[in-house]
Amino acid sequence: MRKEEVVVDTNVPRVANGETKQADLECEDACIQALKQIQAERRTLLDDKGLFFEEYQKGLNFSGQPGLGDAFFKWLWENQANEQHCRTVPVTIHADRGFVEFPDDPRLERFDKGDRMFVAVALASETGPRVLNAVDRRSWWVHRKALKENGVNVVFLCPELMQMER
Repeated sequence: MRKEEVVVDTNVPRVANGETKQADLECEDACIQALKQIQAERRTLLDDKGLFFEEYQKGLNFSGQPGLGDAFFKWLWENQANEQHCRTVPVTIHADRGFVEFPDDPRLERFDKGDRMFVAVALASETGPRVLNAVDRRSWWVHRKALKENGVNVVFLCPELMQMER
């Protein structure tokens, strides 16, 4: 049986670590449960340039300590070559959009350049993975309609936080 594939925005393990001001305990728990579910029954998509790991290591620990987000990061690092748990997706750098695979859609011109790699991998994977987001309203929530119309399926793990800013 083929595992469902997912793309994990950096804010999900960081929230699981309890590192974000805006996330309450319910949001933290949703992120923890999502990460546990990924480890147990899903497959995480990564980029072939190592950009996800560069981004993850800015706020997460390779040691797997002290938080559950750090433990997920360590698990991901250790399993990146294990096809049961991870799949690496090739992406192509683009001077203007960040990635060739990122939609050439004027509605997405203000989408955060740092998050474009997650969109590019999701689209390049050709499997329609869900992109998990916890607390990022600025990029993901504001652009949710344009992303969906371009084939990106974003899951908001903490939807109550998205409703606060419209």
